[in-house]
Amino acid sequence: MIEFRISFLKFSLKKIFPWVAFILFFGGAVLAGVAASVQEVTEYQDRLIKLSKEIAALKKKIKEEDKKKSSILSELDKIGFNKKLIQKEIVLYNIQMKKANQELIAIQKRIPPLKAKLDEEKQSVEKILVTLYKYGRTTYLEYILHIEDIGNLITESKQLTLLAKYQENIVRNYLNILSELQAAENTLETKEQEIAQLITQANQKRRDLTAQERKSRAIIREIEENKKTHLQALEELQWQKEQLQLLMEKLQRKEIRLPYHLVPLYEKKGKLPWPTEGKILTKFGLQRHPRFNTVTMNNGIEIESNENSSITAIHAGTVVYCDYFQGYGNLIILDHGMTYYSLYGHCSNFLVEKGDLVEAGQSIAIAGDSSSLVGTALYFEIRFKTKPLDPLQWLRRR
Repeated sequence: MIEFRISFLKFSLKKIFPWVAFILFFGGAVLAGVAASVQEVTEYQDRLIKLSKEIAALKKKIKEEDKKKSSILSELDKIGFNKKLIQKEIVLYNIQMKKANQELIAIQKRIPPLKAKLDEEKQSVEKILVTLYKYGRTTYLEYILHIEDIGNLITESKQLTLLAKYQENIVRNYLNILSELQAAENTLETKEQEIAQLITQANQKRRDLTAQERKSRAIIREIEENKKTHLQALEELQWQKEQLQLLMEKLQRKEIRLPYHLVPLYEKKGKLPWPTEGKILTKFGLQRHPRFNTVTMNNGIEIESNENSSITAIHAGTVVYCDYFQGYGNLIILDHGMTYYSLYGHCSNFLVEKGDLVEAGQSIAIAGDSSSLVGTALYFEIRFKTKPLDPLQWLRRR
C-alpha cells in the first residue's frame, strides 16, 4: 500500500511538473523585471553612477589627447589618464562586488527558510494525494446512493467543495514556494558567476595599471638620462608655463568679490600653513640640472606627498580654476582677493568645484602624480597678479 502511494505521488508530480517549469520561467522573468523597475537608488548605485560619469569623462580626454600632436607631455598625459581610468574602473568593480556580495548574502539567507517551508507544503500535498486515492476507490454514483436524503447530499457536497478549494490552495502554495526557491537558487548561481567575473576583471585591471606605471617610469627615466629627450621636455614645459601665464592674466581681468571680510593674504606672509606635509623636491627660482647643465626657472615648488594625502587651502578664497592643465596635471587655482592667488598641481582628485568658497585649512584635493616628473607630489605656487612669488617666504617655518 505504501509503495503504491509513493508511486501515485510521483506520477502526480510528473503530471504537474510541466506547469511548474512554466511558472518558474514566466514568473521568474516577471519578478526580475518588476524588481529592476522598482529598485530604489541605493548608496552603491549613486557611487556607481558618479564613477561611470567620471570614467566617461576620462575616456573623452584620452580621445582628445589621441588627436593632438604626439609629444612627451601628451604621452605622459595619456598614461596619466589611462592610469586614472583604470584606478576608477577598479573602484567600480570593487563597489559592484560589494553590492553583489550583499545581494548574495540576502539570497543565501532566504533559501533555508524556503526549503523548510517547501518541506512542510510537500507533506500537505502528500496527505491530499493519499486522501484522494482513498476516496477515489468509490465512484460518485455510489457515493450519492449511500446518501439517505437530499439534505445530507447538499451538506456533503459543500464539504467536498471546501475540501477541493483547500487542496487547490495547498497545491498552489507548494508550486509558488517551489518556484520562489528555484528562482532564488538560480539568482544565487548568477550572483556567484557575476562576482567571479568581477574578480577576474579587477585583477586584469590591476595588471593593466602596473603596465601603465612601467610606461610612465620608462618615459621619466628617458627624460632624466637622455639629453635630447630632456631638452624636448623642457621646451614643452616652457610652452605650458606660457599658457599658464595667459590663464593667470585672464583670471586677473575677472574681478572676484568675496562675500565676507577677509584678512589680506599679504598680512599672513611668513605665517601661512603648508598645503601638505613632505619634503621639498624642487625649489623656486633658477635651477641648474646636475647632469645636463641646463638652467630652468621654477615658478613654484614641488612638495613630496603620499598617495591619498590631503591638500589644503593656505588661505580663504574662491576656486576660480579646477581642471586638467597639461604640464601641471589636475590643477586648482584659488583667488584670495586683492589679486593674490595660490596654485595646486599634480592632484589626484578634486574635493572642490569651480566657484566654491573655501576656508583656510580646508581640504581641496588629494595628492597625486598627474603630469609629475618626480612621482607623487604637490606642485605649489603663490602669485601676486601674474607674478610668481617664492612660496617659502610666505609659508611658516617648520
